[in-house]
Amino acid sequence: MPQTSSKKKISRNTISRLSLYLRELTRLEQDGKKAISSSDLAELTDLTDTQVRKDLSHFGQFGISGTGYEVSKLKEAVRNILGKDKVLDVILIGAGNLGMALLSYPAFREQGFSIKAAFDIDTRKIGNKTSEIEICDIEKVQEFLKKDKVKIALLAVPAFSAQKITDTLVNCGIRCILNFAPIVLRVPDEVVVSNVDLSKELEVLSYFLRTAE
Repeated sequence: MPQTSSKKKISRNTISRLSLYLRELTRLEQDGKKAISSSDLAELTDLTDTQVRKDLSHFGQFGISGTGYEVSKLKEAVRNILGKDKVLDVILIGAGNLGMALLSYPAFREQGFSIKAAFDIDTRKIGNKTSEIEICDIEKVQEFLKKDKVKIALLAVPAFSAQKITDTLVNCGIRCILNFAPIVLRVPDEVVVSNVDLSKELEVLSYFLRTAE
């Protein structure tokens, strides 16, 4: 399996683009496509031919002269690079409307992620089950992480409580956080945070809609 050197730092933008390549390669494989050129893959992902080749070159040589990339082999290589060759356990913090939607989202398992537990502060929700996942008291999250060693958390809590909960998660060994709270989290350098700010994205759309009128 192609791998990067342990001393070679790959940018977050490169990894994000790999996810785009994987999405398109998966679709192409489902459509029966056998091979694709870097220029065609670039067009599908709204990137440049040079960018596609540069991104993939970080991880090895995948192309075949005169043919391009073999779709199935490149798809599997990118899956392995992204760590999707195995199921990764995650926990959910926050069982509000968004959290419940995340619990019910079937594509997590299809994409290689398994929600192992959900936590909330609301006593009316604690003990309930959604998609066979029981909602537990947030006070038990430290005990859970000591035993299960999960490294990824989905954070779907109000902004005012997000930082305090993040501090607890990081102290318990969480190293990756998908943050849905509208706040910039302060974390150590070794912790990776990806932010999904729905309000911000809607504001961007609102701006472009207004300027187009």
